Amino acid sequence: MRRKKALLATGAAVFSMALLGTAGQGANADEADRKTVAVAEVVGKDAARKMAEQRPLVAAADVISAARDRGRYEGFTGIALERDRVALYWKGALPAKMREAVAEARGKARVRIVAAPHSLKELKSASARLQERLRANPSLGHTVKIPTDGSGLVIAADPGRRAAAAAPRAAAALEEDLGVPVRTVREGKMKERSRNNDSYPWSGGALLKKNGVGNCTSGFGVRNNTGAQFILTAEHCGKAGDRYTNGADQYIGTPGPANDPHDIMLIPTSDVDNFMYTGGPDDERGVRVEGWGQVYTGEYLCQSGATSAAETGGPVCNLKVLYFYNDSEDLVEAEQMDGRTPLRGGDSGGPVYSGAANGGAIAKGTSTRSLGSKMAFQDFETASRDFGVWIDK
Repeated sequence: MRRKKALLATGAAVFSMALLGTAGQGANADEADRKTVAVAEVVGKDAARKMAEQRPLVAAADVISAARDRGRYEGFTGIALERDRVALYWKGALPAKMREAVAEARGKARVRIVAAPHSLKELKSASARLQERLRANPSLGHTVKIPTDGSGLVIAADPGRRAAAAAPRAAAALEEDLGVPVRTVREGKMKERSRNNDSYPWSGGALLKKNGVGNCTSGFGVRNNTGAQFILTAEHCGKAGDRYTNGADQYIGTPGPANDPHDIMLIPTSDVDNFMYTGGPDDERGVRVEGWGQVYTGEYLCQSGATSAAETGGPVCNLKVLYFYNDSEDLVEAEQMDGRTPLRGGDSGGPVYSGAANGGAIAKGTSTRSLGSKMAFQDFETASRDFGVWIDK
């Protein structure tokens, strides 16, 4: 699957390029040359409004999510952000500790509890068996998704006419075999997408050059508990031994720890910061990343890949989270709700984020692939779990 990733890499450009500067700027640009602005100034009024409206919903969802993590409950199914409230999907009776968490969350936003036909644990078990079927018979589909409401499993399959005609029979057979409803949607498989002159310390949202050729975007500057610093980007952007530089060919580092299925990679480097470019390829505008947060179905996000920035002059927003994939990649699917292109070649590894109340940004993940108006990204929580990293401040 990833053999062709070097050709298609778009947004993963090493975070080292993230501090995108002017094309003719020297590599040792002073920190003062960069212009830190409020996220609302760069994402647009509509995106800023949506993010602001969702802020109390995210805060309420975080309370519920934290309680769920502490209890490891069997009945949990999913959490979704709706227009003006949070939906908690649960199979069976809600435990006392979760009722307490919901009560606390309701101090931040409205919360409704919805009976789910299947728990997340049940659906993941069924999904594991379904993925075995897909490996044995790829014509059944290429991606397994779990709807947040627990209604069953969704298989994304290529839209060929013959396959579409056979889909209802295949879904019925799978449902009987797996014990949960299975629905097939006709979608092609997303393609991996691989600013321009960042400078030390390295930042997010900048162009990354692999062995002298620009192919991706840097995600975020991160560090671990030993104090080591890295650029977080997409794994498909390169491999061990590759040499990463910025747009002016200043050396950043070579690939370090990576998780191929999750499509995330760390590039060890000398120094990073929490700046993230959000403007066009030839300006210094950007925002400060205040930390990272969990991702929820229904949440609106933005992405700041280097190629998209060059074509649009800024970030791509109005990206609504639709699904969490349940396969070895464990990606998150979002859709650009205006029908615009969500990612372009060279955006891979770039930052996916929401707005913070203080005008900064909250890291949500790094871009991986897209098709049409839909994109897939890896959430930051997975990177934190895989590598033990957090936003460098």
